[in-house]
Amino acid sequence: QVQLVESGGGSVETGGSLRLSCAFTGKDFSLYPMSWYRQVPQKQRDQRELVATISIYRNVSYYLEAAKGRFTISRDNAKNTVYRDMKNRRPEDTGRYYCNDIERQYTWGQGTQVTVSS
Repeated sequence: QVQLVESGGGSVETGGSLRLSCAFTGKDFSLYPMSWYRQVPQKQRDQRELVATISIYRNVSYYLEAAKGRFTISRDNAKNTVYRDMKNRRPEDTGRYYCNDIERQYTWGQGTQVTVSS
């Protein structure tokens, strides 16, 4: 059974960088694409926005306009972990971030909360 555990969030000020991590266990991580999602306070829990996706070949796609140019998704297959790096933090980046496989949609982890204040 796949388990997803996100970490790295916190309450931070604008500017600077932040790295989120998602540990994947239960299957061969290297065989599956991974995505980062964001759930914002204004939306219901099941309405998560797709932020970015990384394929098994490390091809990346970014879906949030605010993420383009500031967010980087990457993966370390040796550590079974997918990362989301963010630079130049903004208040609109605030939200709870989750990882998952966009196709298989495993049971969601708890996510990690990021709160950016000015």
